[in-house]
Order: sequence, then C-alpha cells, then structure tokens
Amino acid sequence: MSAHEIEIILSRQLADCLSVPVFIVDPEGTLIFYNEPAERILGQRFQDTGEMRVGEWGNAFQPHDKKGKAIPPDELPLVSTIKTHVPAHKTFWIKSLEGKSFKISVTSIPIIGRSKEFAGALAIFWDNDLKL
Repeated sequence: MSAHEIEIILSRQLADCLSVPVFIVDPEGTLIFYNEPAERILGQRFQDTGEMRVGEWGNAFQPHDKKGKAIPPDELPLVSTIKTHVPAHKTFWIKSLEGKSFKISVTSIPIIGRSKEFAGALAIFWDNDLKL
C-alpha cells in the first residue's frame, strides 16, 4: 500500500477486523482496499485485483437494478460520496467476478480527519440475502 493519510490507514485496520464487506477509496476514487468479507461477495481476493480506478471497480462488479439495467458508476453511493464528501446509501444488485448475483445495500461515508481534509471514502456493504 502506498503512503496514505493516517485516517485511511486506520480505516483499513478497522475494515480488516469487521465481518461486513468494506471498500476503501482514496480522494480520486481509486479502490485502495477491500476486506475479506468483500472478497467473498466479489469473488476475488484484493491481493489478486490490487488497486482499481473508479471506472474499473464501478463496472467490474456489474452493478444493476432489479430489472437487470446497468447502474453507471456515477450513480453508486461510493462515487457520490467521493464527489460530494457526504454519506450516501443505495440498494442494488451486483454480479461477482464468478458470475453470482447479490442484492446488496451500500452505505458510504467520507473519511475526513482532524485536519478537515477529505482523505477518501469507505463503503460498507450488506448482503441482503445474508441470514444471521
């Protein structure tokens, strides 16, 4: 991982400890980390995909509505948070890299530290088919 703000580093440590899927992006929208629970939904380990620009990850997992219509990256919560620096939420479907569809709810929040600088954003996913 390249040099990042301390808030991003701490967010990554938090994501590593959570049992819910988490994406972390830098201020430009580059996906710089996703945790093991996200790997299970996405169908590929972060180690194998590495960092991805917003256009890549925004399309790679084929976000779509319940009718199968593609959702453009600009309409995804995490992209909205990158642009506006405010939280966003949406429920939609994705297709994993293995071809399996998941209905997920995504809440994204900006990562803003004590310096008041926008350091990136974090998205928490909930697999709507998950049974606890």
